[in-house]
Amino acid sequence: MNIFDAFHLARLQFAFTVSFHIAFPAISIGMASFLAVLEWRLLLTGDVAYKDMYRFWVKIFAVGFGMGVVSGVVMAYEFGTNWSGFSTIAGNITGPLLTYEVLTAFFLEAGFLGVMLFGWNRVSPKAHFFATVMVAIGTLISTFWILSSNSFMQTPQGYAIQNGRIVPVDWWKIIFNPSFPFRLAHMTIAAFIVAAFIVAACGAWHLLKGRRDVPVKRSFSMALWMLLFLAPIQIVVGDAHGLNTREYQPAKIAAIEGLWETEHGGTALNLVGLPDMNAEVTRYAIQVPHLGSLILTHSWDGEIRGLKEFPPQDRPFSPIVFWTFRLMAGLGMLMLLTAVLGLLLRRGGKLYEARWFQWLVFCMGPSGIVALLAGWITTEVGRQPWTVYGVVRTIDSVSPIGAQQAGVSLLIFVIVYFLVFGTGVYYMLKMMSKGPGTGVESTESLKYPGLHNRALDAVVGD
Repeated sequence: MNIFDAFHLARLQFAFTVSFHIAFPAISIGMASFLAVLEWRLLLTGDVAYKDMYRFWVKIFAVGFGMGVVSGVVMAYEFGTNWSGFSTIAGNITGPLLTYEVLTAFFLEAGFLGVMLFGWNRVSPKAHFFATVMVAIGTLISTFWILSSNSFMQTPQGYAIQNGRIVPVDWWKIIFNPSFPFRLAHMTIAAFIVAAFIVAACGAWHLLKGRRDVPVKRSFSMALWMLLFLAPIQIVVGDAHGLNTREYQPAKIAAIEGLWETEHGGTALNLVGLPDMNAEVTRYAIQVPHLGSLILTHSWDGEIRGLKEFPPQDRPFSPIVFWTFRLMAGLGMLMLLTAVLGLLLRRGGKLYEARWFQWLVFCMGPSGIVALLAGWITTEVGRQPWTVYGVVRTIDSVSPIGAQQAGVSLLIFVIVYFLVFGTGVYYMLKMMSKGPGTGVESTESLKYPGLHNRALDAVVGD
């Protein structure tokens, strides 16, 4: 296998660009809903601390949203330049689905984004809140269509093959394909967790620096409540997703588990190990008997098909998905532990004073993005060698380009992406280092201008 041929360089280029892209929409999805909650609380209570928090976090949202749009446009071009075979074969399905995303989500977001970012004191409070909610809904609609398109590539149905091309037969089945509900829920919750850990880590940093004002403490507290609610739900959704994957993509499950032989009477779980694709064995495996069956079939003696039951050319590359899945699952357990520790400290009245916990939350800040990327790699590499699972092979999807073209464009992408998006991330971190609010001891006595105390308008201002 020549990893420097056009095919593998095109795959590497798409993997590189989508890895940058996927993080920013996740931030936007989670942050938009968080902003909607903040403004809802502002309207309900009149507490200006919520406005301080909103005005701070909307800047982070705006930068993430902008970088997500830019990186997404690049990927759209790649379908034509590097993956024209895929566009030709599957474009009758993916084209309309992505068009629906533009016509619904993108237009909705674009229509209300300006009001959300610049509408303070220019529209009524309720109109501004409506704009925020519409942007948040737009991000979720975008998630719906993107996940529908990608899920069709994982578990295709509702199509026919005509003249070598995939054509739609039943759009309801195409959109709501077997893996779509599970992947939509899993991705949406992951985006909320990404935003929650960013907010929590920012709050932890400022608590470590000695700030104890309401916006900082409230940001920290709200994020931890969100994590306590979402982390166990994500584990349950992930379990359901695993059962669905076992049914429709058994080779992917076998690769994730590093399982080569079908074990009758109960399948052991490989906690760690080194899958060897050539020797068809997982070396240095530490196993727990029957645990694989319990997790993946919910029974003591459930049977899971091993990789040897699939032709070598149809097997995913187990060494990658074996470890990316364990990275994602391990971080998920740490997330749940962090949320539970936060609850215990909250009940003991030490949430804002336990520095060791604040350091833990700060260090866990990037964990949402890392787990998201690890999960995405598991999903996409586990689908190989198929672009559309069981229908279109990846090798048949690549454009007729040369290795030099693919290599040069990859190098340019690497340089430009690290410059542009590196600068964007640096700017976001620099803004977060300033923190929400003004640093005063408490703002709870102030009311939101335009709702309760209009005489305070001149004092509170923008």
